[in-house]
Amino acid sequence: MTDVNIENLNSAQLAQLEADIEKRKKKLEKERVSIAAKEIKAVLDAHTVEIDEVLPYLEKRGGGNMPKSPAKYRNPADSSQTWTGRGRKPNWVIAALDAGKTLDDMAI
Repeated sequence: MTDVNIENLNSAQLAQLEADIEKRKKKLEKERVSIAAKEIKAVLDAHTVEIDEVLPYLEKRGGGNMPKSPAKYRNPADSSQTWTGRGRKPNWVIAALDAGKTLDDMAI
């Protein structure tokens, strides 16, 4: 790797260096994608499978379009903090339970 002392470059030289860097990054990205495509093609050929047969299995499934669960509990000390009742209990729920409150006390 060559070291470039940018302290001695004027704005035109810096702009050219920036353009050269972007050009190099795009070239490296194309090479990376090309290598991946060749590897994928080799795997498809080895299994005698067409890309169209595989794509449905690669598409993102579920979760992304599902609506958020509604909050069931609210922090009595800070109404902006809520919890759906699913997953790990937030610290404020744990603290409230330790202080003697019940989940019913925090129910919305």
